[in-house]
Amino acid sequence: MNIALASLPAQPGGENEDFAAAAPGAAVLLDGAGVAGAETGCTHGVAWFSSTLGGLLLSTITARPARPLADCLADSIRVVRSLHEDGCDLTYRASPTSTVVAVRAGAGALEYLVLGDSTLLLADQDGKANAITDQRLDGVGKRLRRPVDELPTGSPEHAAALAQYRDALTGLRNRPGGFWIAGPDPQAAGHALAGKVSLESLASITLLSDGATRLVDSFELATWEGALALVGSSGPDELIRRVREAEAGDPAGRRWPRGKVRDDATVLHWGPPLL
Repeated sequence: MNIALASLPAQPGGENEDFAAAAPGAAVLLDGAGVAGAETGCTHGVAWFSSTLGGLLLSTITARPARPLADCLADSIRVVRSLHEDGCDLTYRASPTSTVVAVRAGAGALEYLVLGDSTLLLADQDGKANAITDQRLDGVGKRLRRPVDELPTGSPEHAAALAQYRDALTGLRNRPGGFWIAGPDPQAAGHALAGKVSLESLASITLLSDGATRLVDSFELATWEGALALVGSSGPDELIRRVREAEAGDPAGRRWPRGKVRDDATVLHWGPPLL
């Protein structure tokens, strides 16, 4: 098992709300989220939530190899809830949430789970890349964010429109017709995208937060295959460096409208041998 991992917060020295880790035959990546500029109702914060849930999930999927990944995620959400429900308001609209990508290898197959807008990138032996991303958040967001995208990123007007957008988005969280994400309710785990693929068919496995996928899905400066080639030749750090370079060249979000000028960016690359 050969793992390469890189992660950078949105701002140098700032708190990183992404979390990624690996154990023999398994890996997880989470991208924590709240409502920007708002209280979370949680005394611990978003980074605590994503790292605590991520650590518990990795432990659970390795300790219980026969238990489905969605059930492992639900179990882990329950434990995290029990750790802070007495002192934190988990019904608060901005209570911490997180995307989840989890993979586990065993019996000749790779099990996977994707919840929220982080991405699992599976490269086959022919060099083709299959990106597995939960598109429900993006689908809902596109209906709501036009006023945000029409304003310069970072301006007071953009910040106000972004707050309104996120309020509206929060109202659609973890409900039919909206989108699903890990938070206080373990039932969200049952709505994750899940499946299995043959390990023999895979050349590599890559987990990415949406801050790292920008080079492909937002900026369109690379294909998935190109991003994988970059990671394979120069490492995950170089992919994140290219993202930061593009962000710096468009600080007002005119070329690429986006909620944040920069975002936490994390890449976990699992290359051969896969076991």
